Amino acid sequence: MIKDFFLLCSGVDQDLIKNCSNGEQNKYAGIGATVFFTALMAAIACSYALYTVFDNIYTAIFFGILWGLLIFNLDRFIVSTIKKRDKKRQEIVQVIPRLLLAMIIAVVISKPLELKIFEKEINQVLLTEKNQMTLDNKAQIAQQFTPEITALNTEISSLKNEIDTKETEVNTLYETYIAEAEGRKGTKLIGKGPVYKEKRDKHDAALKELAQLKTDNGAKIKVKEEAIANLIQQQKDSESKTQPIISNFDGLMARVNALNKLPWLPSFFIFLLFLAIETAPIFAKLISSKSEYDFKFENQESLAKTWIQQQVHQREALLQTDIDLNNKIYSDLKTEEEIYNYKQKMARNLMKLQADSFYKNQQKIL
Repeated sequence: MIKDFFLLCSGVDQDLIKNCSNGEQNKYAGIGATVFFTALMAAIACSYALYTVFDNIYTAIFFGILWGLLIFNLDRFIVSTIKKRDKKRQEIVQVIPRLLLAMIIAVVISKPLELKIFEKEINQVLLTEKNQMTLDNKAQIAQQFTPEITALNTEISSLKNEIDTKETEVNTLYETYIAEAEGRKGTKLIGKGPVYKEKRDKHDAALKELAQLKTDNGAKIKVKEEAIANLIQQQKDSESKTQPIISNFDGLMARVNALNKLPWLPSFFIFLLFLAIETAPIFAKLISSKSEYDFKFENQESLAKTWIQQQVHQREALLQTDIDLNNKIYSDLKTEEEIYNYKQKMARNLMKLQADSFYKNQQKIL
């Protein structure tokens, strides 16, 4: 039963192969087994690839089975259409397009399996890329908010500098009137005289201005600090919104690109393995000599071709005979007096009817 199934997979003529030797049947059963297991690997590879896209195992398995059936049909077509010829050159010419198609199929099958085999290494590459993308994303978002935050910090610094400048001025005035009282500067008279009072009043006025300045600038600084805090929060919100996009950056295309960044040699050997599996039936038929099945198949083709050519020749001969007979019959009829008189009579009657019809139409018009 398994042997019959693999013979079916090989695409051979079931009636012909059953009349061949056991060894011939085993050869084609092996070719059919290669076709079947290649399609099975294609279904598994496609299911995994689609699972990375849809994240749904049922959808992935369904389309994976469809893809496996498609590959099975293509491989079976490729193998079944290779015919043994009398010259190797003719066989090579017919094999070249089939080899190209087999190479394409091998790439399509091997790539998803490479993604699974090197999954850990690919995840490491993706993690590095995600980290870099996170840093780049933060830097890009920061460019939107940094200028405004910097401007607000500059304004806050300017307001604080105004307070510091005023405090320095007040401290200087304080030192001036104290020095006047102690007789170290100014009039150098110890005691609180008129000059001391004038300088003390000037200091007190500046102190009130400082207190008012602290109140006004403090309120302004608070508003600007709240604006900075709001901008920082907006920046964090923007980072939070874009981070899931980066975290989900592990789709099929991202994994294929990550695979291409790994050393190429292991991936290349896996491709060669699937290429060998995919092209094995083709090369098996190419390098093998004509066998029992090939002779029987060629004989069947020859019988069908001969029969069709006979049918075509018979139809062409029948047509030519019919043409010759018709030509001879009409040529003989052309000289018969009876047919001439009959046609003359019918033509005369037809012309009379036409004349009568024309006369009636003219009467109606008048």
